[in-house]
Amino acid sequence: MKLLVEAPWWDREGLRRIIAALSEDGGAVRIVGGAVRDTLLGLAVTDVDLATTLRPDDVMRRLEAADIKVVPTGIAHGTVTGIASGDRHEVTTLRRDVATDGRRATIAFADDWRDDAARRDFTINALYADPVTGQVDDYFGGLADLAAGRIRFIGDAAMRIAEDHLRILRFYRFAARFGQGGLDPDGHAAVIAARQSLKSLSRERVADELTKILVLPDPRGIVAQMAADGIFAVILPELAPDHAATLDRLLGNEAATGAEPAALRRLAALLPANAGVAEQVASRLRFSTRQRKHLAALAGHRGAALPPARRLAHAIGVEAARDVCLLAGDAQAAAAATEQLSGWQVPDLPVRGGDIIARGVTAGPEVARILKAVEAQWVAEDFPGAARVAQLLDQMIGRASD
Repeated sequence: MKLLVEAPWWDREGLRRIIAALSEDGGAVRIVGGAVRDTLLGLAVTDVDLATTLRPDDVMRRLEAADIKVVPTGIAHGTVTGIASGDRHEVTTLRRDVATDGRRATIAFADDWRDDAARRDFTINALYADPVTGQVDDYFGGLADLAAGRIRFIGDAAMRIAEDHLRILRFYRFAARFGQGGLDPDGHAAVIAARQSLKSLSRERVADELTKILVLPDPRGIVAQMAADGIFAVILPELAPDHAATLDRLLGNEAATGAEPAALRRLAALLPANAGVAEQVASRLRFSTRQRKHLAALAGHRGAALPPARRLAHAIGVEAARDVCLLAGDAQAAAAATEQLSGWQVPDLPVRGGDIIARGVTAGPEVARILKAVEAQWVAEDFPGAARVAQLLDQMIGRASD
C-alpha cells in the first residue's frame, strides 16, 4: 500500500528534514496515527506525528545537529516537537504502559512497534507508515475496520477504558466521525458499563472531548445515542428534555445561513433556557470567563421574545446575538438576523456626559439620566449617526428644562 506517497503533505520540506535527521545511522521512524488514517480516507491532514525507536535525548541530539529547533513539549512521556522549515511535528519514542489508573499512565520506553500500537485506543489509530515507501503496518486489523467504518478498541474494550476513562467519550466521537452502521457491540457495551468512571476525569478533559463532539458536522445522531446510553446523566445532568428538537432546529438554521459549527452554541441547545443553569455548567466545565458569559447570554435570551438583532447585539454582543437568533428562530428569522449582523459592529454612542454639561446641564444625576434616555432612543432608532444623536440630545435636554 503506497497511497500515502501521493498525499499533499508527504514531501513537505520540514517533515523530510526531520525524518532524514532521525533516520541516520539506522534510526527507525514512522508516521503514525491520524495522518495515516485520514490520508487513507481521503481527508485533509493537519498534523503529521512521528514515532521512533530512538530515546528522547537521542531524538533531541539528532534534530539539533541538523539545525532543527527542538521543543521538549512532553519529554517526560517521550515526546518532543521538531520545528523545521516552518513545519512542526511531534516525535514520540515508542512506549508501553507500566501502570494506569484511568486518568494517567506510567510508561516505559519500548523498542517494539507492536507494543506501542497495543497501548493505543482504537485499531484505526494504530496504523504506522514507512516514511520512504508509504507501506502501512497494521497490527490489529485497523485497515479492515477503517474500510468497514468500524470503531473497535484494541484488545479487550473494558481494559482499554480502564486505562483511560476518556476513551468512553472518544468512542462516541470517533463513531460519529468515522463510523458506518451501528456501534461495535463489544465497545458499546463496555462504554455503557463504565460510564460512571467519567466522574473521575478532570473537568477540562471532559469539556474538551464534549466540545469536539459538538462541533462535528452533524452530532445529532451521536448526541441521541449518548443520551440513551446514560452518558449525559453523568457528564451533563442538566440536559434539557427538549434538547433534540432544539438541536435539530439549530442545525437547520446553521445550514440555512451558512453558519460554521460552534461548540458553545450547540451546547446551549442541549441546556434549558436558564442563565443560572448555564453558568453552573460553564463553571463546572472550567470554561473561561468569556465563555461562561457567552453561554449564559444564550440561555438567558433563548426562551424570551427577541428584540431586533442589532438591539440584542447592543446588549450582549454581536456573536452572542447571532447565536441566540440561530437557536431561537426559524430559518427565515435566523437568516434575516444573520444578514443584519454580518460585518456589523456595535457602535459607540456619539455623545458623552461632557457634551450634556456643555449644553448647560449641571453635573450630577441629571446628566446620567439624560445620557441614558438618549442612548435608549438611539438604540430604538437602530443607531443613527452623530447628527441625529445631537437632535435627540437637544430634545432630552429641552424636556428636562420643561
